[in-house]
Amino acid sequence: MDAKLEQFGCKMEKTIGTLKEEYLTIRAGRANPHLLDKLKVDYYGQPSALQSVANISVPEARVIQIQPWESKLIKDIEKAIINSDLGLTPSNDGKIIRLTFPELTEDRRKELVKDIKKKAESAKVAVRNIRRDANELFKKQNKASEISEDEFKHLEDEVQKITDRYIVEIDRVMEDKSKEILTV
Repeated sequence: MDAKLEQFGCKMEKTIGTLKEEYLTIRAGRANPHLLDKLKVDYYGQPSALQSVANISVPEARVIQIQPWESKLIKDIEKAIINSDLGLTPSNDGKIIRLTFPELTEDRRKELVKDIKKKAESAKVAVRNIRRDANELFKKQNKASEISEDEFKHLEDEVQKITDRYIVEIDRVMEDKSKEILTV
């Protein structure tokens, strides 16, 4: 890939990476430890990632088990879960916290799919904005006679091809996540 195009391809790749990360935090009625990735727990006055203060496992399809390395952290972890936007109520036995995921209703599944499509649309807009930035840069370079008219047209075509490829990838990721949510 042309060095001039590579930076824009990397930006588009990061957009898809961000979309995939956002999709990991959408709960599909099944236990997914990645839902807890953004959760921070107060550990000796320092906000720490939950993974760094506890062992997280999935013993059953709809249960996440959190075993803190220090038992006094249980209250702080519960508080972090309750204050998060996960919508889950933790239960503990003094040593282990369990998060049980209820089965999703049909309406909730449809709502989640709408949210998935909205996030995908935002990612497409971001990719198109990157394309616009690339084309503007190439236009400026053409006017300043840094690149020829032929090279300008070639770069413009290549940016469009890269954009099209990433738009298709966003659609594929969106379809995969939608299927996952709609599968009972």
